[in-house]
Amino acid sequence: MEQEWDDMLGAGAVRAGRYKSTILIDMLGMNLHPYYNMTCWAIQEHQNCMQFGRPDTGFMRWRWKPDGCDLPIFDPNEFLEMVRAKSMGFVGDSISRNQVQSLLCLLSRVEYPEDISSSPDIAFKVWNYTSYNFTLHVMWSPFLVKTTKPDPSPTSSASTSTSHWFYRPLIFYENEKLSGCQYCSLPNTTELPLHYGYTKALRTSLRGILENFTGLAILRSFSPQHFEGGPWNKGGNCVRTRPYRRNETIPEVADLKIHDIQLEEFRAAEEGVKKKGLRLRLMDTTQAMLLRPDGHPGRYGHLQTAEVSSRNDCIHWCLPGPIDTWNDILLQMMKTEK
Repeated sequence: MEQEWDDMLGAGAVRAGRYKSTILIDMLGMNLHPYYNMTCWAIQEHQNCMQFGRPDTGFMRWRWKPDGCDLPIFDPNEFLEMVRAKSMGFVGDSISRNQVQSLLCLLSRVEYPEDISSSPDIAFKVWNYTSYNFTLHVMWSPFLVKTTKPDPSPTSSASTSTSHWFYRPLIFYENEKLSGCQYCSLPNTTELPLHYGYTKALRTSLRGILENFTGLAILRSFSPQHFEGGPWNKGGNCVRTRPYRRNETIPEVADLKIHDIQLEEFRAAEEGVKKKGLRLRLMDTTQAMLLRPDGHPGRYGHLQTAEVSSRNDCIHWCLPGPIDTWNDILLQMMKTEK
């Protein structure tokens, strides 16, 4: 499986945000510390693992780095200087929002933003860093596409990611006509393959970037879940307190399929981008996050009551935690685009 990952990622990995293999380092052993703590204003309660009594702190000690090169720690001053007078948007599901909240906490060491959102809905937020004239958007769009025209609001850079929502009953329309469904068993309706909808949605989204976007666009790869003992709705949990060692685990077949689709669609879109002189990059974090079963809220994303005892979160990431590395990578990718 290690060779399979290496073959998929290929050459030019570091510049494109793709890393062939990974190691983990002990932050405290190297006199490093988590970038922020549980008091950060941007952490949602269900990702504030320490607030709800998680007894171990080891998940905050481990920091991922690529094998064969250095990944500098996120520098909020450098980041804000790079995005001065620009805007950035994150489009996707709640995992995308999870990364934004990490970014907000990292930047809080320099400046707190002004909330200039048009509504209190956390799914669609806009913040402005007045000292830098930098605007940060988060747009919840778990299916990436919809039947109406996209919002034309301009951004200098955009990060797109989603996939978890495509594992549920869905009905698909193409060109305003019913094309089929997934897990639905509707009469006179074609039952489509599991990944049909995601492939179409991702392809359409990347095509939209080619047609309408002139900034830096980044596709972040699939974020693995780590349920053990059952699925999310049948008592599955994630109780591990240390990362996997390299070669200690392999991705689920379904996760590997999603990763394959993302790479295939990215490569296809990349050809069109090159012809137009546009910038589309891939941030491949899948293998790195596969090693972090210890980084999810699990049962510590809520109060420990009988009513919610079976709802464990092994999809999102604790803050602070492994997801902070995504913003380390984001900054380095931005630096290569200067």
